[in-house]
Amino acid sequence: MKRKTFCIFLVCEAVFCLFLYLTRVSLPETFTVLLAFPFEQIGIVLRKLSLSGGIGNALSIIMYVAISFVPLFVLFIFKKRRRLYLEDSLLVVLSAVLFPVIYLMINPGMLGTNLFGVNEQIVSKALLGGVAYSVLLGYIILRILRIFFSADTNSLQKYIAALLCVLNVLFVYLAFGAYFGSLLDSFEALRVGNTGSEHSLGMSYVFLVIQYIVNALPNVLNVLVVFAVLKLLNEFASDRYSEATVVAANILSRLCGLALTITVILGIGFNLLQLVFLKGLRVVNGTVQIPLLSIAFVLAALLLAQFIRENKQLKDDNDLFI
Repeated sequence: MKRKTFCIFLVCEAVFCLFLYLTRVSLPETFTVLLAFPFEQIGIVLRKLSLSGGIGNALSIIMYVAISFVPLFVLFIFKKRRRLYLEDSLLVVLSAVLFPVIYLMINPGMLGTNLFGVNEQIVSKALLGGVAYSVLLGYIILRILRIFFSADTNSLQKYIAALLCVLNVLFVYLAFGAYFGSLLDSFEALRVGNTGSEHSLGMSYVFLVIQYIVNALPNVLNVLVVFAVLKLLNEFASDRYSEATVVAANILSRLCGLALTITVILGIGFNLLQLVFLKGLRVVNGTVQIPLLSIAFVLAALLLAQFIRENKQLKDDNDLFI
C-alpha cells in the first residue's frame, strides 16, 4: 500500500472511531460496548429481520448460519491453496463460537438485565465478543509466527512492514477510539456526579480534554515514528549501506527523541497545570502515567536506527582498511 493511500486509510479510521463512539452515546442500545462490535450490530439486524415476517425470519436464519460458517469457508479456501497447519483448527473453533455468540446477540433477553446496579447485558456482550476475538487474534498471532519463522530476509522485511502498518492502525484506534471513549465516559461521570451545579464544571471539562490530548498524543507521535521506520526499511532493502539509509536512520533517531521528549513534558506540564487550577477543578487526575507501549516502541525504533548507523560506519571503516 502506498504511503498516501495508507495515510488516507488512517484518517478514515480515525473519523470512523470518533463516529463510532459518538454514536454509542446517542444510540446506547445499538453500541453498548466496543468488544461486542460487530456481533451486537449483526444480532440487532438479524433480530429485526426475523420479526418482520415469515420471509424475513427465513432470511435471518440463513444469514445467521452463513455468517457463523464464514471461518469454515475460509478454512476450505486455505485447504485448496496450501497445506493446513495445527493453528488452522482454530477456525473451526471460531465457527463453533460464532453460533452461540450471534444467537445470544439476536436474543439479548437471555443475557439478563441488571444485577446489583451493573448492566449484566453489557458485561455479557463484552464477554461474548471477547471470547470470539480471543480465538480470532490467537489464530492470527500463531499464523504470523509460523510465517515469520519460515520467511527469508526479503520476505521478513515485507512482513515487518506489514506488521508496522497494523501497529499504526492500533495507534490510531488508541488515540481516536479508546482514549476518546474514555473522555466521553469522563464527561458523563462528571455530569452525573455534579447534578445541579453544571454551571461550574467548565474548567473541569477543559482539563478532561487536556488529559485526553496528553494520553492520545503519544500514539499520534508513534504513527509518525512508524512512517519513519517504514522509510528506513525501504532504504535498507534497496541498499543497507547507502547514504540515504543513514539519513533515514538519523531522521528516525531525532523523531524518536522528539516523541519521547514531548511525551514526558506533556505529562509533567499537565500535572503542574492541575496544581495551578486545583481549586476550580471537580476532577483531578494526579496519577503518574507512563505510556509503556509508546516508550517501548520508540526505544526499539531508536535502537534500530542506531544499529544501522553504526553498521554503516563499520562498513566505511573496513573499506578504508582494505
